[in-house]
Formats: sequence, structure tokens, C-alpha cells
Amino acid sequence: MDLVFKALADESRRLLLDRLRADNGQTLNQLCAGLPGMTRQAVSKHLVILEEANLIAAIKRGREKLHYLNPVPIHEIAERWIGKFERSRLDALSQLKQALERRDE
Repeated sequence: MDLVFKALADESRRLLLDRLRADNGQTLNQLCAGLPGMTRQAVSKHLVILEEANLIAAIKRGREKLHYLNPVPIHEIAERWIGKFERSRLDALSQLKQALERRDE
């Protein structure tokens, strides 16, 4: 789990995971296109870290390498850390927070 937490600690890697969640099975070029301030080499390094943490899986298709989100490690974290709390209480707190934020706007 240490590798998962390390991988999730970086904002750029979380952005890559969000992009894969929205459109799974992207190539390196597709992922780079959505990150204008980041070099191809930097994106590649982030993908290696995500793959080592088992948060993504890469599958070769011809000359292309497609990257897919693997939600299992995140689910395991949720079960271990968040699952210990009563979900209904967390939902109630979340709804209260959202209502207060809407009121303040």
C-alpha cells in the first residue's frame, strides 16, 4: 500500500488517473495532449510509478501501448481506511458540508 499512497501523493499522477477514469485505454500521446505543461518524458515517468503501484495496467496493441485504470488498489484503501467508519455518518457530514458551502455562495 505504500506504493499506492506514494503514487497518489502527486497531483499530476492523480490527474492522469482522473483522465483514465474519464476515458480509459489511452496512449501516451493522448495522455500528453491533455497535459500541456508536462513533457512526454515526465508523463512516462509518472505512468511507470502508477504502474508499479498497480493503479494502471498497460497493454500493447500493435505499436501502441494503451493505459487502463485499475481501481482495485483504491478500493482496498477505501475498505481498510474509510470502511472502518460508519458510511451513513460520513454521508451525512458530506451532505451538511455541501449544504453549508451552497449557503455561503
